Amino acid sequence: MLEMTMTRFYELSIILYVLSILLYFIDFLQHNRKVNQLAFWLLSIVWLFQTFFFLFRIIQTGRFPVLTMSEGLYFYAWLLITLSLVINRFMRVDFIVFFTNVLAFLILAIHTFAPNHQSPAVAERLISELLIIHIAITLFAYAAFSLSFIFSILYMLQYSLLKRKKWGKRLWRMADLTKLDFMSYVLNLLGLPMLLLGLILGVIWAYIKVENFHWYDAKVLGSFLVLAVYSVYFYKRAVQQVQGKAIALWNIGSFLFLLVNFFLFGSLSRFHFWDS
Repeated sequence: MLEMTMTRFYELSIILYVLSILLYFIDFLQHNRKVNQLAFWLLSIVWLFQTFFFLFRIIQTGRFPVLTMSEGLYFYAWLLITLSLVINRFMRVDFIVFFTNVLAFLILAIHTFAPNHQSPAVAERLISELLIIHIAITLFAYAAFSLSFIFSILYMLQYSLLKRKKWGKRLWRMADLTKLDFMSYVLNLLGLPMLLLGLILGVIWAYIKVENFHWYDAKVLGSFLVLAVYSVYFYKRAVQQVQGKAIALWNIGSFLFLLVNFFLFGSLSRFHFWDS
């Protein structure tokens, strides 16, 4: 009973960590200090949870718990969270903070869902829950990308009407170009980190559950290519300051590639049977 309760707290810390990383990603691209502060406090709560679990383990074992692989991973993740909090508080190096926490999230997820330190019944239940979380997060990312695609389509339609000076009712019923462009960007801003976290959890599940898991599986490669395509979108938007028609066309192309990955690569995958 105590083991299951502690497991639930682990899962809660994972959820809070997902929210914190999502907010750090938004702040990284938009330099929103309020979002950064909220992310910092969520990460602080995660750190308090992890510190409590670590102290509980010390009391439970009567030693410094780093002797096993599972204990070592947990302590490593705790150190990364601690260092990221210090960096965020005193150095304001957001790029380092974001990617440090992505790495720490990966380690925590492995520690939480790996079956080697759980009873067989608990391990099997956690593996099933891991798959559900992976699918839910990934579909949330896909939904955000889908809405972003629609806003880009509306942007191109509005752009075409303005270019041809078609001042009809259709023009006034759509939002202006600036708003359409901004909404498309915000939705991708939500989708990309969720896709990254969903892929991390999916890879962990595959390593645990799928026999002879290979990185060259069609859906796995396709999913990481989707991640790369949308990462280029943000590079173009945030670094190269590409806006307007060019970035809308890139976003439309990115979503079309996502559909190819979802339907075609999914059907070629050896273990993504649920979406084929």
